[in-house]
Amino acid sequence: MHRFVCIAAAVLLLTLAGCSNNPPNPNPRSNQPLAPIALDLPRYMGRWYVIANIPYFAEKDFVGSRAEWRLRDDGKISDSFYGRKKTFDAPEKHYEFTDTVVPGSGNGQWSVQPFWPVHITQYTLYVDPDYRYTLLGCEGKNLGWIFAREPDISDDAYKALLARFDALGYDTTRFRRVAQRPDQLGKPGFASPE
Repeated sequence: MHRFVCIAAAVLLLTLAGCSNNPPNPNPRSNQPLAPIALDLPRYMGRWYVIANIPYFAEKDFVGSRAEWRLRDDGKISDSFYGRKKTFDAPEKHYEFTDTVVPGSGNGQWSVQPFWPVHITQYTLYVDPDYRYTLLGCEGKNLGWIFAREPDISDDAYKALLARFDALGYDTTRFRRVAQRPDQLGKPGFASPE
């Protein structure tokens, strides 16, 4: 789903160029280019929970969302997104994509094609040594995600991951946590399903 977001957002941004309501990025490093990190692709596969993102239309109002990545025999990646709209009682939605690792990127840059002829580039910007947390982003820094192997992370870990986005030039005030449990709905800092 996060890849769908990059793609759909890019198409929308191209279509509506100049009509954005997003304020300029105040981060003094906002013009710093993004670069993917190298990663152990088989170790990176598996389930990742969406801890936070910069809210956008494709994942808007989702709770309990997660991605599951599986390396295919042809070297591509099966990318499954799961989430519930607004409440944990809603039926789980599922979206399926196929991603391609960009050659020479150390496995950290993926090309996603949500539909022909659109391709979106997504970067893995960070993964901790134990492969418990990862940060993903797209050019323009209007989209970003914090993922974790577990649905809950400590506030200290969350703040440290946001600090990494800040160092990369993101406006971290735009990130909202994604509720992974019903008791998180409506809490400060969490995206509020409307």
